Amino acid sequence: MKKIIYILLLILVGNFGAYAQASTEKKTKIKTSMEIVAREKFDPTRNAVEDLQASITKATKENKRIILDVGGEWCIWCRWMDEYFIKNSDLTKLRDENFVWLKINMSEENDNTEFLAKYPKAEGYPHLYVLEKDGTFLHSQGTAELEEEKSYNKQKFTDFLKKWSPSKSTETK
Repeated sequence: MKKIIYILLLILVGNFGAYAQASTEKKTKIKTSMEIVAREKFDPTRNAVEDLQASITKATKENKRIILDVGGEWCIWCRWMDEYFIKNSDLTKLRDENFVWLKINMSEENDNTEFLAKYPKAEGYPHLYVLEKDGTFLHSQGTAELEEEKSYNKQKFTDFLKKWSPSKSTETK
């Protein structure tokens, strides 16, 4: 009787170990197949004035314009826009080659009222303001015009970025 119990116990433990191994392998496959891409978040603790000054310095040095991306972590369309850029690397390349992209927080924690007062009122979020490399205001862009269903329209976004890209002339200094 002891031998039978011992044999059953070995079979049970052996099968349990094999099952546990299979479960672990599935979890590992899921983890390794998931693409984890970080996005820059809207940060209510940031100082918009200081961030703009740093962006002006960078834009001047790199001959780029500045886009203020106004929104917050509460804004689903703001997060969708970030994800849209992550999924469309050619659009991200166009953006990054021509603009310094600066996130400006708009939330209960910090609505940046004083900073945003110098720009036209945003009717919705996210909202984009295009600035010259020296910080001079050029254009106010509601993103609803760039949307398509529950995403963005790639051609409209491309046209917007191309229209407001700085001219890359070969100036001699």
